[in-house]
Amino acid sequence: MVTALPLDRRALGAQTEQRAAQQLQQAGFRILLRNYRWRGGELDLVAQRGRLLVIAEVRLRSSQQFGGAGASISARKRHRILLSARHLLARRPELARLTVRFDALLAAGAGQPLEWLQGVM
Repeated sequence: MVTALPLDRRALGAQTEQRAAQQLQQAGFRILLRNYRWRGGELDLVAQRGRLLVIAEVRLRSSQQFGGAGASISARKRHRILLSARHLLARRPELARLTVRFDALLAAGAGQPLEWLQGVM
């Protein structure tokens, strides 16, 4: 069961995803999809630059207490991202012909600079 997040946390997450999308665009990527959902999971951002397709996970953590934003991408979460990517590529064969890279854009707190880790999975 999914519980609703308080509005301020949801808004902070949306703002962080927007900043991540802008960072990708500034690097020459075109955002193809945001929050691609299916019953098995979700992809935060899907972007393309030339023949490269980036599937990006965006994480925001206000505390480093449990390892920060990067540590919050568990093995289970990575598995769900891979399943979601397979689902997307099966339904969008034109994307399946591209080179796929998995990135993470991490924020240590609201308004903090994003750390962009490329090719993390």
